[in-house]
Amino acid sequence: MSQPTLQQLADRLRERFGDRIDHVEVSVAQATIEVVPAHLVEVCTALRDEPDFRFAQLVDLCGVDFLGFGESEMKTSREASATGFGRGVSSAAGPGRFDWAHHPVHPQFLRRFASVAHLLSLEHNQRLRVRCFAPEDLLPVLPSLVGVWPSVDWFEREAFDLYGIIYEGHPDLRRILTDYGFVGHPFRKDFPLIGNVEVRYDPEVRRVVYEPVTSIVPRVTVARVVREDSRWGTAREEAADDWKDN
Repeated sequence: MSQPTLQQLADRLRERFGDRIDHVEVSVAQATIEVVPAHLVEVCTALRDEPDFRFAQLVDLCGVDFLGFGESEMKTSREASATGFGRGVSSAAGPGRFDWAHHPVHPQFLRRFASVAHLLSLEHNQRLRVRCFAPEDLLPVLPSLVGVWPSVDWFEREAFDLYGIIYEGHPDLRRILTDYGFVGHPFRKDFPLIGNVEVRYDPEVRRVVYEPVTSIVPRVTVARVVREDSRWGTAREEAADDWKDN
């Protein structure tokens, strides 16, 4: 899709929905809108049904945690040590835990949790990203889109399980990936990398028991930096010559 076509879509969205959406932008060859939670179902129903849009297919929905957005956990090359980096190693809150309390708030993303839906219009050959921020950070609640696109059922269950986002109106909101007794939501940025509890089978009591984490050692691997080197070019040439000779 050409850039003018995307811009035309963004202009139509602004004109149609007005103050029902907080933000419209075109970036990375896709249009994105931020919808006010109170109007989410109304806007999505219009996006699905109205001839100018016809986003009949919901491709995906996911949760996002914007805690510490724009802040890097990694040190720069001048400050980095040989022992690794990341919240699994260098956290002041303890091994495997990172304290985000003093990180600055991003000027654009003032709320922490968002639900992001990716829509597809086969009729117009267009894609659209719909983002909606939960009004509260401690208890993120958003309207369910099951009534608009029934296929979103399991996607919303996944976002609830991993991020703790509650979708009001969902017919069967429960965990889908983690265990029934799982504590917390593992994709939240303040969730400890080593988890809160570990599970094992106890042969003495003949059942599965939950215990504080003791057997897991926090470990963050540092990605190897690949740099071009003249020796590699020579080695490739020699390998190519050997292959030709054989």
